[in-house]
Amino acid sequence: MIPAFRSKSLARAPRSLAALSKKSALLAPHTAQVTRHQLNINAVAATADASQRLSAPHLGQVRFYADYVVKVPHMADSISEGSLKQWNKKVGDFVNIDEEIASIETDKVDVAVNSPKSGTITKLYAKEDDTVAVGADLFKLELGDAPAGGATDSKKEASKKEAPKKEVHKKEAPKKEELKEEPKKEQQPQKEESKREEPKKETAPKPVKSSPSSSESASHPVAFGRDERSVKMNRMRQTIAKRLKQSQENAASLTTFNEVDMSRLMGLRSTYKDAVLKKHNVKLGFMSAFVKASCYALRELPAVNARIEGDNMIYNDYVDVSVAVATPKGLVTPVIRNAESLSFVEVEQSIAQFGARARDGQLAIEDMSGGTFTISNGGVFGSMMGTPIINMPQSAILGMHAIKERAVVVDGKIDIRPMMYIALTYDHRIIDGREATTFLVKVKEVIEDPARLLLDV
Repeated sequence: MIPAFRSKSLARAPRSLAALSKKSALLAPHTAQVTRHQLNINAVAATADASQRLSAPHLGQVRFYADYVVKVPHMADSISEGSLKQWNKKVGDFVNIDEEIASIETDKVDVAVNSPKSGTITKLYAKEDDTVAVGADLFKLELGDAPAGGATDSKKEASKKEAPKKEVHKKEAPKKEELKEEPKKEQQPQKEESKREEPKKETAPKPVKSSPSSSESASHPVAFGRDERSVKMNRMRQTIAKRLKQSQENAASLTTFNEVDMSRLMGLRSTYKDAVLKKHNVKLGFMSAFVKASCYALRELPAVNARIEGDNMIYNDYVDVSVAVATPKGLVTPVIRNAESLSFVEVEQSIAQFGARARDGQLAIEDMSGGTFTISNGGVFGSMMGTPIINMPQSAILGMHAIKERAVVVDGKIDIRPMMYIALTYDHRIIDGREATTFLVKVKEVIEDPARLLLDV
């Protein structure tokens, strides 16, 4: 038999289980809702954590790309380095795109370094006069727009500078008004004082006596002294020195001379120079005539237009004339391309453009590369005669000189004519004496009778 208390407990068990099941049924929706809410919170937290993790490297990457390093630009195939001539900006300056930051001096020309992007300079990797290689780091930019307070700060500084000037004017103005308000009676003592001061002026010649000696010493400075100065050669001058010495050492140089009667060419120039200037806006000089005469002679004597490469002779079927132009830094030789197909006016236009760009330091490396023949006009400096040096790897150079009136024999009579000596220095390894002499004779014939160019005779 089962005890009574045990039977009662067994009877209550089903009812308690039923109650628990009812309570659990009632709590189930609420529990599920809480669980879903917790899952949502966990999902949001996980998303935030993931986004935070993703954003950290992203921000670092943006910051990395905000710094832009500008390298030394490519200048020419034959140039691998240069000297940093000048910084136009300093650290902390904001620069716009294509703004010139620095200039690099090369063997041939000065190359301007422009900013490829807008930003603030944060670092300079080289100092002035340092040698920089192509592709090396030059400066660093922090990309971005101009600082917001940049313009206002400059205005404030300008206003601060102008403020003292305004104060000075304000102080000076009352003085003028006070002078106007002074009674006429007060002017009489001033006159008396001026009269009393007159004898003092008579004693003033003492400093005047010493002034002439100082002025004379200033107007007549000492021409020479015992001092010495050491000035470093710029890269262009160093290159010129090396190439000239290389030309003397490698080429078998020889110079032949002739003289030219400039009467007809000068008459042609005086007749048409005004018309050419009016129509083409360029001055008609003698250089174009010598360029065209050289092209005429080079066509007949191609060896003068050739060069040596190793064991081979390279003949050119075109004429690229290098024209020697003097600049403060040294002699440069910009090239007139295909001069044989240009007219007199086109040659003069090219020479005028090269001359202006050379004076302004705007010649590009491409303007001076190449060349098959060179013409040097030392006559503009008054040279009567000289032996020019070959511009390697070319084989010849024509030298022009000053025009001087001399007594010459013309048709059995002595006459005064404007004469010019011309010289041809040539490499005897590739050009024989016969060819060099014939070249000068043909140039002489064309200059003395320019109609030959029109008739091709």
